[in-house]
Formats: sequence, C-alpha cells, structure tokens
Amino acid sequence: MHFTRMSSYENAPVPTIVRGEGAYIYDDKGKRYIDGLAGLFVVNAGHGRVELAETAYKQAQELAFFPLWSYAHPKAVELAERLAGYAPGDLNKVFFTTGGGEAVETAWKLAKQYFKLVGKPTKHKVISRAVAYHGTPQGALSITGLPGLKAPFEPLVPGAHKVANTNIYRAPLFGDDPEAFGRWCADQIEQQILFEGPDTVAAVFLEPVQNAGGCFPPPPGYFQRVREICDRHDVLLVSDEVICAFGRLGTMFACDKFGYVPDMITCAKGMTSGYSPIGACLVSDRLAEPFYRQDNTFLHGYTFGGHPVSAAVALANLDIFEREGLNQHVLDTEADFLATLRRLHDLPIVGDVRGNGFFYGIELVKDKATKESFDAEETERVLYGYLSKALYDNGLYCRADDRGDPVVQLAPPLIADQALFDEIEQVLRAVLTEAWTKI
Repeated sequence: MHFTRMSSYENAPVPTIVRGEGAYIYDDKGKRYIDGLAGLFVVNAGHGRVELAETAYKQAQELAFFPLWSYAHPKAVELAERLAGYAPGDLNKVFFTTGGGEAVETAWKLAKQYFKLVGKPTKHKVISRAVAYHGTPQGALSITGLPGLKAPFEPLVPGAHKVANTNIYRAPLFGDDPEAFGRWCADQIEQQILFEGPDTVAAVFLEPVQNAGGCFPPPPGYFQRVREICDRHDVLLVSDEVICAFGRLGTMFACDKFGYVPDMITCAKGMTSGYSPIGACLVSDRLAEPFYRQDNTFLHGYTFGGHPVSAAVALANLDIFEREGLNQHVLDTEADFLATLRRLHDLPIVGDVRGNGFFYGIELVKDKATKESFDAEETERVLYGYLSKALYDNGLYCRADDRGDPVVQLAPPLIADQALFDEIEQVLRAVLTEAWTKI
C-alpha cells in the first residue's frame, strides 16, 4: 500500500471503501464517512457523478487509446485548448502526463532543455521550499523538501535547493506584519539564486498554498516579489498546482487567485475529479518556441499521457464546474468554512487554523501560549496511536500528518455546504477534545 505502515494491518483488516455519493464514502460494512479530503484532494466535483462514468464508457467505445507520440486525437486537442483558455498570460501549450509527479518531472526536464536550446546550458538547478511535497519520481522527489521522504532513495538528482516556506505561525518576528514576512520569504529565494549563481539556476517550484506542513498560504505580495526576482535573474517560475488547481481555492488555476503569471503550471488531481487519471504541464509560448525550431525535440513522454478516456472525462468534469458554478461556490463559502473550523480555537490542543478556499490545516500544539509542539513520542502516541483512527472511527476521513508539525488537513469536495462544515467541526471537536487527554 502507498505511504502506509504495512505492519499496522498485520493483525487487523484494511479499511475498505466500496462506494461514494456526493461528499460521503461508504465502507464494506455499509458505514458512512464524510470524505474530508476529497479522496486525496481529487474528487472535487463529488462522488457518484454518473455523467462522468458514462463519458468514460462512451469514449472507450469510440477510441479507447492512442498515444500522443507524433500523433494526436481530438479529445487531447480539445482539452489542451480548454486548459490554455483557463490559464493566465501566454501559457498556451500543454504537455499531458498521467499524474502530478510526472507533471513536476516534466517541468524540470523542460526547463533544463529549454536553457540548453537558448544557449544557457549551465542553468539546470531548481529552488523549492522547506517541507514542501512535489512528488515521488526521482526528480520531483529531489525538489521535495521533506528529508524523511528522500533519505531511503538517496542519492537523488543533484541541483535541488531549499529555502524558507511561508509558515507565519512559526515566524514570531513577523507575526504582526505578514507583508514584511512575505518580502523576507521571497528574498530568501533571491539570496539562494545569488549564492548558487544566476547562471546555474533554471527554475523555482512553488505551490500557491503549500500542502505539506499544513496548508501555508502566501503572505500578501509574496508571489509578486518572487515573479520580479525570477524575471531579474532569468529564472523560470513554476506554479505547482497539482492540488490547488480546478477549484480547490475557488479558481481554475490558483495563480489567478494570488495575481501572478508563472512560466509553467503543473496540475492533475481535480482535472477529472478522480474519475480517470491525468496530469499536465502548461507551458508559456516563450518556453515552447525553441522546441518548434528545426529538428529540436522534447525528448520526454509517457505512454498514457493525454489518454483519450481521461481527456474526455476531464472535459465533462470541467463542464460540470462551469454548469454548477463550483468555483464560485467555493469563493462564496470559503469564509464560512474557515469560520466554522476556527470555532475549534477554544480547544487547548488547537494552535492554528489556516489555508484558503476548501483547503485547510489545523496545527496541533502542546502549549498554545508558547506554540510548543509535540515531541516524537507524543506525536507517535497521539497522532498515530489515537487521532488517525479515532477520526475515521467517528465518521471523518481526513489526514492527520506530521510532515512538519502535527496537523489535521481538510479538503472536502467542492460541493460541501454549511451543514457539512458543521458536521466536520463536530467530529473534530469530539476527537480533539479526547486527544488532549492523551498528551
């Protein structure tokens, strides 16, 4: 099983989910759970969309598979045009993958080859943030800022360097001035570029809201300053939106919400709401242009990239987004969701509630006044020994995570409403109250 302590199920059955409907899932015994994580930040349109299943069936009858290696098929062309239409600026080229990690891998490889084609072959390094997760392929894992995930597979791809993330909760010197904190964080990127040498740095990879560590939103002005820094040093800005795209924050692409235009966007998960796997790397016309010269070729590809069935499902999923106004629903209700979760601040174990759109992290602490976190033994006992199982047993599927400080993450389907927000809060309140007694 993926990212799973296999020994946990040595003498216990594996929880088995057999059905989904709307914002709920059901196990093999018929018990209902809130899907508080949209599968894995994926099922944005909700479970049980017959329209999407029927689209997959119809497309498979017409054209089940054909590769994009020197050929095209109509659904990939139509989807590429649709994505380019949603994207800001001149991000008009789309390279399809089968998932997010492959999209990140694609972006780094494209950045490397682009600079070789334009006569700057020494620009190959990348910069990303501490605690950030960007995927499991060797290149994407190198960009990832979680040492514990990387150690078993080292040595990885060289040239990936880390800077500070935007966790203002753990930055007491800037607690009253988020704009100053944002400038400081962005300036760390420039310092790293200068330290490595601008003629060696190809790209900066940033999530609009950083997932690992518990949903770190960007401080005001952060991305505008990063964009200026990247332009000044001829470094590409990659917006890793594998989680944040397709309505998770209330816009098709999250960079629009924060007012910046990247050079590339990586995306996946919510593009089909999980009904079929697909991913993509969107590329600006400027970066794509050298690949259209003479006999140049982007020497990269995936057998199932832009799969006809997945592309058809993505188009139908995006139709649902537009027809039902899912993005606007998130924008209209995100403040209500956040306010509902912030009721939990009265619990002694809740230190911070943060995030954006339908994407939130609740950081757990041992001491609210000092922000003291759990030690390793307490994390093992409280987070893994009690919290994860208790949330599930009480009918809430979400994520209790210690990549960084201990957090509970929530990202329900975009159809969630106040009734579901209240239901989530009630489960969290009961379980977190009990968790406090176990510290």
